[in-house]
Amino acid sequence: MSTIVVTRHKALVQFLVKRQMIGANTPIIAHASEEDVRGKDVIGVLPLRLAALAASVTEVPMDIPAELRGKELSLEQVEAFSGEPVKYTVNKEVG
Repeated sequence: MSTIVVTRHKALVQFLVKRQMIGANTPIIAHASEEDVRGKDVIGVLPLRLAALAASVTEVPMDIPAELRGKELSLEQVEAFSGEPVKYTVNKEVG
């Protein structure tokens, strides 16, 4: 299985590399499609309809102060505000 990262945040990618969660050749995608995530281990945040197609989704939870939300963070800020990564598997049920 391959791993991809879904994010627009450069400091998060730096954080993932520093923590050895991804390698230098791991694909980084700003906006994922069904084809991008299907059967893959995804690091990032996805809508549930896409998360259900992925093998797993790993979130790096962030406790960002209100005044910094919506702003680009530095690597130091990502390190300061991040929690331990959490891996999820999402299953689609119809009905």
